[in-house]
Amino acid sequence: MNRYQELANEIKQQILTNTWRAGEKIPSVRKTSQNYSLSASTVLQAYQLLESEGWLLAKPQSGYFVTAQMERQAYETLPSIRPAYNDELYDFLQTNVQAAVSFGSALPDPNLYPFDSLTRHLASAGRKVSARAIIEDMPPGNEDLRRLIAQRYLNQGVNVSPDDIIITSGAMEALNLSLQVSTQPQDTVAIEAPAFYGALQAAKRHHLSVATIPIDGEKGLDLQKLEAAFRQGVKACWLMPNFHNPTGVTLSDKMKRTIVQLADQYRVTLIEDDVYSELYFGDIKPKPLKYWDTQDRVMTCGSFSKSLCPGYRIGWVITRQFGERIQKQQLISTLSGSSPIQQGIAHYLQFESYDNHLRKLRKQLQERQRVYLDYIHAHFPENCQVLQPAGGYFLWLKLDKSVDSYELYDVLKREGVSIGYGRLFSSQQQYQNCIRLNVSFTFDGEIEAALKRISDLLQK
Repeated sequence: MNRYQELANEIKQQILTNTWRAGEKIPSVRKTSQNYSLSASTVLQAYQLLESEGWLLAKPQSGYFVTAQMERQAYETLPSIRPAYNDELYDFLQTNVQAAVSFGSALPDPNLYPFDSLTRHLASAGRKVSARAIIEDMPPGNEDLRRLIAQRYLNQGVNVSPDDIIITSGAMEALNLSLQVSTQPQDTVAIEAPAFYGALQAAKRHHLSVATIPIDGEKGLDLQKLEAAFRQGVKACWLMPNFHNPTGVTLSDKMKRTIVQLADQYRVTLIEDDVYSELYFGDIKPKPLKYWDTQDRVMTCGSFSKSLCPGYRIGWVITRQFGERIQKQQLISTLSGSSPIQQGIAHYLQFESYDNHLRKLRKQLQERQRVYLDYIHAHFPENCQVLQPAGGYFLWLKLDKSVDSYELYDVLKREGVSIGYGRLFSSQQQYQNCIRLNVSFTFDGEIEAALKRISDLLQK
């Protein structure tokens, strides 16, 4: 392929991703020549090719403008202009952003959260910020926020000091940093199966092998396979013991205690993803693995993203043993979490009733789960199996073995509906007949129509 053709394909991709929209003027031949270190004649050839294919329109004395989509529709399926990031997970995440009904999204309904109140507290905290605040809130993070988080754990019987807490840019950074400091490339990490796809991606990114440990609603985590993996020398184990994503399973206290004991016995670091633990429907908050940790073997990672402020990107990791190493890694990667956001959330926790908000949130999520379950039981095929989690906002559906959930996803996404299809949650192409549904959204006509469409497809 000649260089002018490569440039033409790059510009097509920019148009397809809305970098340049219909009617907008693209950079001049001279400017593009400078930007790409190409001759003016090469750029002109590329522009003329795009004009001949209907992507650009040349206007005398004005330059080149992007045409309307209908004028270039025939060219949008060319293999040469596929998105550069043609990764399956990327496609899935983008589908959730674009879908009208996002059952596949990992994020809760934003209408459930007190954004107006948070905005006021951000503004109030901002007026009190000192000139040194940016420096003072560098790792391990804002002292007031760490102290308030520690208090919540202490109220649950978990012995945590503010000095054990490092504030991060969301739970994913906390989890990634924990994995990074507890393993080396080529090590093996144990992860549940099915697993949160973020855990699988993190292991792949850090060049780790994965030992999968089955988890289900009847037996919980397979402790025999977990011990076998520990015995064979895994360095770390990434678990989500409370309201597991995607299945919704919560492990019993007995099982949690045994897991920590096995980790102590085999000297395995436990990385605990505890982001959903505030979303319980019963009277008692489920305990984290950290509750039974006497040897500082557990790194507990939490976040406000699911319980208070989606999008604010404030998480934390609790560890004494790895604290300094995590702070060093954070400083050379993301530097620190946002100082104003840390102060704003600390201000909210000090002057608002976070627990009142949580009680309301839990009640709403529980009611919405009930309505979705009622619909599924009434309209989905009889052999559809669905667990009723005691918290969170996901439902894991096991469908007939003949169902390929990716094909279901592929049909639905063209209709503006997303679902979490099974193989996303596996490193071994498993769970093809399973789907994950986010049931945090208000059950309205649009939601009901989307569920009916899924039901109709399954009946066929």
